[in-house]
Amino acid sequence: MTTVMLVDDSPTMLMSIKTILGKAGIGVETAGDGREALDRVLGGLKPDLIISDVNMPRMDGITFVKEVRKAPGMRFVPILMLTTESEQTKRNEAKAAGATGWLVKPVQGPDLLGVVRQVLPGKK
Repeated sequence: MTTVMLVDDSPTMLMSIKTILGKAGIGVETAGDGREALDRVLGGLKPDLIISDVNMPRMDGITFVKEVRKAPGMRFVPILMLTTESEQTKRNEAKAAGATGWLVKPVQGPDLLGVVRQVLPGKK
């Protein structure tokens, strides 16, 4: 089963995205900020895809991307940033850190699933 890790400090956003992905048969792991997500990955979680917010307490999304890219086996895992931020400088910063793509909140279910299928070809 495909596993997606969602990283967001909004419980509502986590629940919403988890529901969309779950209905599509995708397994979901969640974390409330970048620090928690990094700890989970370093503890052995190997998601097929990570979807992360940018603005979070303790560790923001861009720092999380930089750090998770250093973890064993995580160099090529796709990472999508899902955020209210839309300015180009933030996008460039995320891409330089190792992010694969950028989605602006709110994202509709079919659009999200389309992007997930695009970055995970051949996975359910």
